[in-house]
Amino acid sequence: IAIGSGKGGVGKSTLTANIAAALSKSGLKVGILDADIYGPSQPKIMGVHGKPKIGGADGKSILPLHGYGITLMSMGFLVDADEAVVWRGPMLMGALQQFMGQVDWGELDVLLIDLPPGTGDVQLTLAQKCELDGAIIVSTPQDVALIDAKKAMQMFYKLKIPLLGMVENMSTHVCPNCGYEEHMFGKGGVQAEAKKAQLDFLGAIPLDIEVRKSSDFGKPVVFSNFEGSQSEAFKQIANKLADKLNIS
Repeated sequence: IAIGSGKGGVGKSTLTANIAAALSKSGLKVGILDADIYGPSQPKIMGVHGKPKIGGADGKSILPLHGYGITLMSMGFLVDADEAVVWRGPMLMGALQQFMGQVDWGELDVLLIDLPPGTGDVQLTLAQKCELDGAIIVSTPQDVALIDAKKAMQMFYKLKIPLLGMVENMSTHVCPNCGYEEHMFGKGGVQAEAKKAQLDFLGAIPLDIEVRKSSDFGKPVVFSNFEGSQSEAFKQIANKLADKLNIS
């Protein structure tokens, strides 16, 4: 399952990690492929560090790393955190094909693919080399983000990848002191766009400091506070996804 938006900074990686956590907590075997070659963030969010080894049944496969029971592969495991990946398209596509074809993923129920921003080489390579069961579009409710989200939707349509639904991130903020609710990035934009596009609206995730703190700490909030209110939206989205894919 690809998770994309067309725009950076809307929470694709945080959503991916927490959906993976919720699916894993339900008993499924889950993997995350961090396909953002230039800006990998899953190692930080999942709190996993180290270098993949070579092995497997053929002795030539890349052995992924694991965190909280989730199988992980990312360019962030192969380069230093402060090192920039300065590659042209062919090198990027070669790395992505290795991640898809040479990693010993083992037996998984679902593989979530954390896409980079845009509608370019990575998305095209995935569509050509990997049989995707669907894609999720994530966006904040503001118009600027929705413009790029709609472009991502059109890209998936052109690549004949089914869209499973849309998620609204940073949908609202509730002041922890006074309880005042503020729609900092607009109200209901993603839900309205999903209805217009005849797509399922999978859920809305509030803007909450605990989600950010958990990601920075290296333990997604679904793992750090499974019963907390901050985890509830992620769990509901994961349940809807599992039902749509018949993997619950």
